[in-house]
Amino acid sequence: MAFMIKHVVGGQLKNLTGGLTEEKAEGEKKSEGGAPGMTQEEFEQYQQQLEEEKQEREACFAQKKAERATVRTHFREKYKLPKNELDETQIQQAGDDVNLPTELAKMIAEDNQEETHKQSVLGQLSNIQNVDIDQLKDKAQATLEDLKKQTENCSLM
Repeated sequence: MAFMIKHVVGGQLKNLTGGLTEEKAEGEKKSEGGAPGMTQEEFEQYQQQLEEEKQEREACFAQKKAERATVRTHFREKYKLPKNELDETQIQQAGDDVNLPTELAKMIAEDNQEETHKQSVLGQLSNIQNVDIDQLKDKAQATLEDLKKQTENCSLM
């Protein structure tokens, strides 16, 4: 990073001084393949740094693609849609370390709870219009209490 700053500031400083020539030390001779104002070592470091940054960006991009593919795969499984091989290859390329994002996982857990509630008897009753659940519960409890009283009074039991 220091060589980039030196390159940027050095270039501006040369322009400011009118392009006066500097005598270079023996170790700082310019190479033919390097950029002007850089030594061969600085140029190689710069190229290596660019390559590392490129690899980091590609790895991050592949991870994001795999996360998106995981989300699509989840919804395909949920709604019983056909699988996509491209999504599976993207997940495999990321190393199978991809999970659903935490926010999405929370949303899915909430949806699953709602679906299980809707599948229960009370959930089905709440879907029927003009039905008061509390009134039904009170009637059911009253009926159970009446049955208990009748069994207590029964001479056969």
